[in-house]
Amino acid sequence: MNSHNKQPKPFIPLNISVLTVSDTRTEETDTSGKTLIKGLTDAGHLLAHKKIVKDDIYQLRAVVSQWIADEEVQVVLITGGTGFTARDNTPQAISPLLDKMVDGFGELFRHISYGDIGTSTVQSRALAGLANRTLIVCMPGSPNACRTAWYQILEEQLDNSHRPCNFVEHLEIQQADEAGRLQVCETRS
Repeated sequence: MNSHNKQPKPFIPLNISVLTVSDTRTEETDTSGKTLIKGLTDAGHLLAHKKIVKDDIYQLRAVVSQWIADEEVQVVLITGGTGFTARDNTPQAISPLLDKMVDGFGELFRHISYGDIGTSTVQSRALAGLANRTLIVCMPGSPNACRTAWYQILEEQLDNSHRPCNFVEHLEIQQADEAGRLQVCETRS
């Protein structure tokens, strides 16, 4: 088959959960979570869950563990808790849950965000990986950092129709058949 005749893949919307890690933010003041929700819904994805938790390793693990066990969630986006203060626990909470790390995600994020936030980007412990075939992405808690991560990395990587090398092919994607029942697509590697 000639590559010029290939039809573009139909876009598959993902069920994405957003978790804000903060001791002080509320639904009204959670601008980082709202930034991620706007990006994912504007891209055509679906918001599966939205929650704010205190920066506590066990609370964070409990919520994320529940979401990665949910067969309908393909992606968990976490904002906050990636810095160096005593209360920044996101990497320590999430790393033990990961089956595979997305090596280079933190470096790429720091490289891209340098222009926006300068040398303070070195303090970001952004990370990504797969847990139970669910993508988990941890990024800093500023709206600017979330905007940078979404529009310069994640939007493209979560769009199966954009390019063949992206995160979607490693996730369990479920779509409804004609009768409305969820079916697992053959996109998992």
